[in-house]
Amino acid sequence: MTKGVLAILGSGETAPGMTKVHRELLSRLDEVRAVNLDTPYGFQLNVPQMSQKLADYFQVSLQTKITSLPFSSFSSLSGVEKELLHQQIKESTYVFAGPGSPTYALNQWKPFELQNDLIHVLSQGGSVCFSSAAALTIGAFTAPIYEIYKAGSELYWLEGLNLMSLIGLNCVVIPHFDNKEGENYDTRFCYLGEVRLTTLETQLPEGTATLGVDEHTAVLFDLASETFSVTGKGDVHWRINNYGRTFTSGNTFPMSELSTLPSVTKPSVSGVAEVVPAELSPLKLANIVELGGSDKDVALARLVELASKSGEGLIDPTEIVNSILKARIRARSDANYILADQLRDLLINAGILVNDGPTGTTWELNKN
Repeated sequence: MTKGVLAILGSGETAPGMTKVHRELLSRLDEVRAVNLDTPYGFQLNVPQMSQKLADYFQVSLQTKITSLPFSSFSSLSGVEKELLHQQIKESTYVFAGPGSPTYALNQWKPFELQNDLIHVLSQGGSVCFSSAAALTIGAFTAPIYEIYKAGSELYWLEGLNLMSLIGLNCVVIPHFDNKEGENYDTRFCYLGEVRLTTLETQLPEGTATLGVDEHTAVLFDLASETFSVTGKGDVHWRINNYGRTFTSGNTFPMSELSTLPSVTKPSVSGVAEVVPAELSPLKLANIVELGGSDKDVALARLVELASKSGEGLIDPTEIVNSILKARIRARSDANYILADQLRDLLINAGILVNDGPTGTTWELNKN
């Protein structure tokens, strides 16, 4: 059976750097019948304009016609409309979906059982290209980005389309993996940040990995050759608990390099660890403090907890205290003296004496 290509774009689906990705995918097809699923942005008021912008890009940059299939609401579709939509997707050779809300898209696609149509397209040698919000939906679970990042909801997963299982991978997909829009706070990992993503990962069933795709980067899974290639400005990342590996742009790898990577027992968490997971090192905790944001205080609490439990007969507190001091130095250099004083007070309360001198800062355990 002929098999096609599943492409995941971290972002920049209509940027010049991703044009060559679309062109490569289209060049593999004997006949191009391209469709765009408008569902991820179907809740917006500018759906026609969004679809037209994509159509213009395909026409001008790729000399290809792409047809937008109206699918903004599953409940509003009649039985005949649903069957017609199934038929149009199955008959296409190139299916694209991109930015918007992953939660909204899933609410429409799950009852429609879109994954079955996408599997059919791939089995016939076609290409499925999902970017940004749409990419989040194709793993075993989906992170509700808007609800967490914009509305401050509890951390939880939604059941995804699990299209990744077609290539033998049990994972979630996180685009925008190296996002830096936050500048002074952590917006990596599709705006979740290190603390939230790591916490979410502890909620996943054992053996479920995270596939991260950097911005303006694509990973192409070739089902026929059982390989995947990485292209674009960034890289692709695979992580599961304490294990991680990066696959660099410009290279092709056998899929077995993902499916055979180790899966380890997930750690149990309690207390503060439910917010800042135990696997975060003191250095990572210090980096969270440096970046600031809503998770700063939680990371500080973990560092202080670690420092207060250190000492003779326990663990060496050097890395922990030096990490806190590193964050304090950064705060002072940024003239954030309130934070710098808070960090000093936290160390003192943990039994660490801090001495600021002309040659720098030193510390010692309070023996009293």
